[in-house]
Amino acid sequence: MRRPLGVILAGGQARRMGGGDKGLLPLGESSILEHVINRLAPQVDGLALNANGDPARFAAFGLPVIPDSIAGHAGPLAGVLAGLDWAAAQGCGHIVTAAADTPFFPRDLVERLMAAAMSSGMPITLAATPDVRRGRVRHPTFGLWPVALRDDLRTALEGGLRKVVQWTDHHGAAEALFEIGPCDPFFNVNTPGDLERAGRLMGQGAT
Repeated sequence: MRRPLGVILAGGQARRMGGGDKGLLPLGESSILEHVINRLAPQVDGLALNANGDPARFAAFGLPVIPDSIAGHAGPLAGVLAGLDWAAAQGCGHIVTAAADTPFFPRDLVERLMAAAMSSGMPITLAATPDVRRGRVRHPTFGLWPVALRDDLRTALEGGLRKVVQWTDHHGAAEALFEIGPCDPFFNVNTPGDLERAGRLMGQGAT
């Protein structure tokens, strides 16, 4: 399997942060989004940003900005679909998605998602971490997605489906398990308090 294309999902409304683009908030000497780009870009064969509204606000990053094709803030699956359509136009068979507000995700994310896909034979692979009460927690914004399912996803979204795991469970999804070290690799910035914590984690060498 050739390396997939990468799509950073930045289409959320950031209500708990007061609105706007969480990825553009400062973290250390750069922005959250810049940390995400620096982690994902070396792992993929090309990178795009899924975001709605005026793409000019992301011009400094030099990435293609692909908006949702499903209206009404349909959630992460709409961003996945936009990424799959973008990849299809380039003749690529898979994408890997990452959230724009999660600056510490694993530097071997793509490698391990692909390995889990190869060993399981499942069409979709999601990142997961261990959890004492639930066994595992899936992180559905971090996944390996096949372009071959894009029309099925489009039909599901047009029919009103919004829950990621509802669609992935229907098709079958493998899990790539990532251990939680000193820092949860999928810690994401949702609130001002989270942003302060991310700054402390950076100071402790989480990057």
